[in-house]
Amino acid sequence: MGMNKKADFLFGENVNKTEAAELNRNKAIVKTGTVGIIGNLLLSISKGIIGLLTNSIAILLDAVNNITDVASSVITIIGTKLASKQPDKKHPFGHGRLEYLSAMIISILVLYAGLSSIIESVKKIIHPEETTYTTPFLLIIAVAVFVKIFLGFYSISQGKKFNSVSLINSGKDALLDSIISVSTLISALVFIFWNISLDSWLGAVISLVVIRAGLEMLIETVSALLGERVDPALAGKIKRTILKFPDVKGAYDLVLNNYGPDSYNGSVHIEIPDTYTADRIDELVRKIQVAVYNEYKVILTAIGVYSYNTTDKEAAKIRNEIYTASLKHPHVLQVHGFYMNREEKTLRFDVVISFDSPDRHAEFDAIVSEVQEMYPEYEIIAAIDADYSEMDS
Repeated sequence: MGMNKKADFLFGENVNKTEAAELNRNKAIVKTGTVGIIGNLLLSISKGIIGLLTNSIAILLDAVNNITDVASSVITIIGTKLASKQPDKKHPFGHGRLEYLSAMIISILVLYAGLSSIIESVKKIIHPEETTYTTPFLLIIAVAVFVKIFLGFYSISQGKKFNSVSLINSGKDALLDSIISVSTLISALVFIFWNISLDSWLGAVISLVVIRAGLEMLIETVSALLGERVDPALAGKIKRTILKFPDVKGAYDLVLNNYGPDSYNGSVHIEIPDTYTADRIDELVRKIQVAVYNEYKVILTAIGVYSYNTTDKEAAKIRNEIYTASLKHPHVLQVHGFYMNREEKTLRFDVVISFDSPDRHAEFDAIVSEVQEMYPEYEIIAAIDADYSEMDS
């Protein structure tokens, strides 16, 4: 019969709250990005001047690195704006994944900066040039260290608060820059006190660190774009919420598709009594959709149904025997969706086999053969299944 008016109202109310939260999130990301742009522009200009006056390749590379940070902040802002566009016919699930794309571009910029830096550093090692440092220059570099530490922790904290991969990547890059600036400062002090020039070698080491950081960021972002498994903790919470509904005996086959930070659409199967009529199923399904959305902002676009026997006592006995036999196999995580149809002489169930299994289909075939031997008078209608959160629930 559908959701009651109260439930329907709650769903609409929470949609409005979600839109307001998304707006606040976008504003916070733009604000953080703007702070990053201003801070890094000032640092880049000051370091560039110092690098030219002192003839220090390490400081010049540091200045160039700050320019890439400015570009990172600009990309973060543009990516956030584009990702917040409303769904359209071509992209019905929204544009949220553009944030991952902007994070990937930032990673590539960091990687490019590292590769460019190591080339320049090697040139300076082969053809060294004398560097000169003064106290004001060193003080400016020292100030730059604290500015980058602030920008780094600020971006990371805001990124975690608003689940922005781009901001987190920018923050990591800023903290890496602070380490680079500290190294540059130490190199200058070593030259001043001991007349030992480490500038070019330091530039090479810094470049390798930057390259490694860029690769790590790129790998993480590409992994998110490819689609990672759902967080087991979130999957567990959603299932527990569904199980709170009367007569729902199980929640299985939860699949969540990520369409950007905190944006999930998915499906699930629920196990309910075989006495439920279509209107009761419809009402239950709608209530579950509302509850899951209200609590986790996850849209369950489809809820499938498994029925379980409520009147046949022998069905429960056979079910337990099949479950016990199946779970003896090393990679079987779960058996669910059992139903016995005495009239048609069929036994239905799904077997969840871990992705760790060397041959999931061979293991499944072995289970079906065993069950068929146990109950030769029944037709076995079984399906191989997977738990995409790899939970032993």
